[in-house]
Amino acid sequence: MLNNSDKSLSEIHESVKIPIKKNWFRTLLAFVGPAYLVSVGYMDPGNWATDIAGGSAFGYQLVWVLLMSNLMALLLQSLAARLGIVKGWDLAQASRQQYPQWTNISLYVFAEIAIAACDLAEIIGMAIGLNLLFGLPLIYGVIITVLDSFLLLFLINKGVRKLEMFILSLVSIIGISFIVELLIVNPNYIEVSKGFIPTGLNGNALYIAIGIIGATVMPHNLYLHSALVQSRKIEKTFNGIKEAIKYNFIDSFVALNLAFFVNAAILILAATAFFKLGYNNISSIQDAHLLLKSLFGNLAPSLFAIALICAGQSSTITGTLAGQIIMEGYLNLRISPVVRRLLTRLIAIIPAVFTILYFGENKLGELLVLSQVILSLQLGFAVIPLIHFTSSKKIMGEFVIKNWVKILAWISAFLIISLNIKLVFEEVSSLFSILSSNQWYFKLLILIVCVFAFLLLMYITFNPLFIKLTKQKRIVPHGNAVHINQIELAVYNKIAITIDFSKNDESTIQHAFSLGGKKAEYLLIHIVESAMAKRLGSDALDLETKSDFSNLESYSNDLNILGFKNTIQLGYGNRAKEISKIVNENKIDLLVMGAHGHAGLSDIVFGSTFDSVRHLVKIPVLVVN
Repeated sequence: MLNNSDKSLSEIHESVKIPIKKNWFRTLLAFVGPAYLVSVGYMDPGNWATDIAGGSAFGYQLVWVLLMSNLMALLLQSLAARLGIVKGWDLAQASRQQYPQWTNISLYVFAEIAIAACDLAEIIGMAIGLNLLFGLPLIYGVIITVLDSFLLLFLINKGVRKLEMFILSLVSIIGISFIVELLIVNPNYIEVSKGFIPTGLNGNALYIAIGIIGATVMPHNLYLHSALVQSRKIEKTFNGIKEAIKYNFIDSFVALNLAFFVNAAILILAATAFFKLGYNNISSIQDAHLLLKSLFGNLAPSLFAIALICAGQSSTITGTLAGQIIMEGYLNLRISPVVRRLLTRLIAIIPAVFTILYFGENKLGELLVLSQVILSLQLGFAVIPLIHFTSSKKIMGEFVIKNWVKILAWISAFLIISLNIKLVFEEVSSLFSILSSNQWYFKLLILIVCVFAFLLLMYITFNPLFIKLTKQKRIVPHGNAVHINQIELAVYNKIAITIDFSKNDESTIQHAFSLGGKKAEYLLIHIVESAMAKRLGSDALDLETKSDFSNLESYSNDLNILGFKNTIQLGYGNRAKEISKIVNENKIDLLVMGAHGHAGLSDIVFGSTFDSVRHLVKIPVLVVN
């Protein structure tokens, strides 16, 4: 049996209990949440630009494209949820089962680039929102977004339900903002209803429609949904799994239709406020905000900016979670959540800051478009494996998708991927026309990436058709259990104890003595960290050094009276390096260290000593809380 540390998003895995008593409404409430975290990706700032451009240029004509995109998204997200519920794998872990290592590394790189591109869109959107609402310069807005990583760490430590409530609050603010804005601009709903009737698309309308579809179905959402549904502790029976699939579909249906409402509201807002008044070339978020202010006063643009900030904030939280999922799933690698989220954020912040400083703030809109093209390029690498896995009887068993669902899924995938390939082709062609002949190396690099991406897409499409999944690989970063014949008790003759002259010392010493008894020799260690000690080392004779040595002697005398053999030693400067140096020089058998029991940011500061020490010594380390 695998424990929770082996699972996708292990810190929240099966953390939400489903009511035992079968009350329909209470059970539904227990399942509600994952799809709302996913839905924010469908109303992120990257969608806003395409919705505004479509509404201002073509009025209500493209509403049906939004509806079609939403239906395809609902289908694909339900497949992602099904995979996570039935098999207990997220999409990245499932890919590790089917594809060889080189493929998984390639898929990871593309997914990481896509998440960075998505995060880039959220950063730009939130920075623009702060600029529009408070007049904060864009460069400061971009830098401020690094704090989102700590907000996510705080929320995830409080539990997945707190995270879901926070996201749901932001989504509610977005929805309410657009309801009020629609009341202000007062669209003609009879004309809006005509927009649901499909019409022919050509020229710029087709281009914008492709952009709407490309910006709607986000690849990272498929990874995210397949992991988040595992936060519910369901019965692992046929009826339990079937019930979970049903309630998660309801959750997805409501959440994604809310996302459709937001996108439709943006498009309708642009159509009513701009298209009807002859402003047909509004494509940037800033221009839309400025025009709303001149046409409808301060309330509409203020609500617009508030909704944009909420969209950026909520989307970036889910994007960093997806980054954790793909790293653990594809690479079988776990790193500190703080480092993981800061890394994702910095990868996105650097190009945004560079663009502002080098090209100017007016180029951020173009960077936003580029991020959507990068997302489009990666989409097939998530959609195609998902359809293969959920269509496999061997993987899904009784819960394999029906043939009509499979056909719809492949039609959706073909449509989305072909339109996105067209979008990428047009953007790359446009870029090639701008680049000079002296920049041939840049053109060659882009061409190599595109060709490799296409060949990889072909490989993951046809690989499962010819190479069946015959053996389940391990998808967690652990080996197999070994057979234990007998246990020999470890004997510790020389034990080192770190001392910090706090109330923790007594407990630390007590645990050390319980392992060594009176037969062992004990070494009491304290590290002096004064400025003088760091500079002069053992030559320092400042007040802190003298006081610390006196305190160590006091401990030593007390222990001698109790009959425990001990010596004392001071170290100077860096705690981790000095403790490790003293331990290695004295050939210690066991190191006992006291922990402070901090959490959150304090743990990053105070918990770093023993975390570093354990990598610098080759003996057991006991941490006493």
